[in-house]
Amino acid sequence: MKQVLDFLNNTGVYYLATTAGDQPHVRPIGFVMEYDGKLTFCTGNQKEMYQQLKVNPKVEICAYDGQGNMMRIIGEAVFITSEASQQKALDIMPALANLYSVGDGVFEIFCLDKAKAVCSNMSGETQEITL
Repeated sequence: MKQVLDFLNNTGVYYLATTAGDQPHVRPIGFVMEYDGKLTFCTGNQKEMYQQLKVNPKVEICAYDGQGNMMRIIGEAVFITSEASQQKALDIMPALANLYSVGDGVFEIFCLDKAKAVCSNMSGETQEITL
C-alpha cells in the first residue's frame, strides 16, 4: 500500500477512468489516502463521476512520474462516506474545505475494493501489487 500511495502522491495528478454506458470518461484527480487499509478517494455527489461510479463501480487509474515509471490501478469503487472518513480527507488535504465540509450532504468518500496495481517502467519491467 505504501508504495502505491507514495507513487500517487509523488506524481501529484493521476487519471481516473469511469464509464457511462459504453463511453469511457477520464479525468485528473489529485487526492488519495489510506482509510481502513484501502486506497481511498473523494468526489462530490453532484458530479458525473459519482453518478457513473454508482452505475458501474469499475475504475482504472493511470499515473506517470515523468521519469519512465508508470502505474495502473484497477478496482471497484465502494462508497464509505462517514463523518470520520470525510474529516480524515480534510485533515490530509485542507484545500478540500474550499469545496466540501463534513456532513454537507455532497462530500463523498470511496475506496477501491478488489484492487491491484501494476507498476512498469520503460525497460519493460513490471510488478503487480494486490491492494
